[in-house]
Amino acid sequence: MDIRTIGVIGAGQMGNGIAHVCALAGYDVLLNDINQEALDRAMTQIDRNMARQVSRGHVSEDDAQAAKGRIKSTLALTDLGQMDLVIEAATERETVKDAIFKELVPHLKDDTILTSNTSSISITRLASRTDRPEKFMGFHFMNPVPVMQLVELIRGIATDEPTYKACLTVVERLGKTASSAEDFPAFIVNRVLVPMINEAVYVLYEGVGNVRSIDEAMKLGANHPMGPLELADFIGLDTCLAIMNVLHDGLADTKYRPCPLLTKYVEAGWLGRKTGRGFYDYRGDVPVPTR
Repeated sequence: MDIRTIGVIGAGQMGNGIAHVCALAGYDVLLNDINQEALDRAMTQIDRNMARQVSRGHVSEDDAQAAKGRIKSTLALTDLGQMDLVIEAATERETVKDAIFKELVPHLKDDTILTSNTSSISITRLASRTDRPEKFMGFHFMNPVPVMQLVELIRGIATDEPTYKACLTVVERLGKTASSAEDFPAFIVNRVLVPMINEAVYVLYEGVGNVRSIDEAMKLGANHPMGPLELADFIGLDTCLAIMNVLHDGLADTKYRPCPLLTKYVEAGWLGRKTGRGFYDYRGDVPVPTR
């Protein structure tokens, strides 16, 4: 299938990044959200990120302006029905994704490929709630999308080869690298990464080290660009908790039990950068540990 138009559901950090890179690659993009303010913020963020790319010489001014002209936004989910490819990038809650697919599917073209940017949820299970499990797969971008080079492609049990090849072609056109993962909880990247973050939270919870010492230890001792607690704040503590719950439930292994402290932070609404407070407090000029 020749994909020319792409619909993106969700205008948050992941959704606006996906719209950004797809438009730069020459695709016509329709960005959807239930909130006009979210769409407005997304367009502002895309403009800011493209301006940064231009200033660094990564993108020409003409290409950036052309790309921005290829992005349209809509509050109506049904407007995405005529897209060739739809990428769902809503919150990491299965009930939300199911509701989106239930509303959208009756309006899709017969040959539209439907994908999810889920970080951990079963692609086979999500596909079974649609009318096109053979044309459904996981399309997992890394954050921040304009910077990170990897895209995980995850086939459900029913995903056919033409669908996989069409999505692989999109990844290549975006100038990114695809990693093929089987449909197991959290796939490859988050199966390895988020349990490490969860273990770092346990180290904090048990008093082995404080926030700064844990992050500095991993940056200087393991050459990580960000410490695990800093990274958790960047990802979103609610997303980290959701992934750990998927791993714990899906693999039935106690080693994936979410740290109680991670649960407490989420219950408090301390979700990281997006709420101004997580393992660090971002409300001042310089982030400082909250504990």
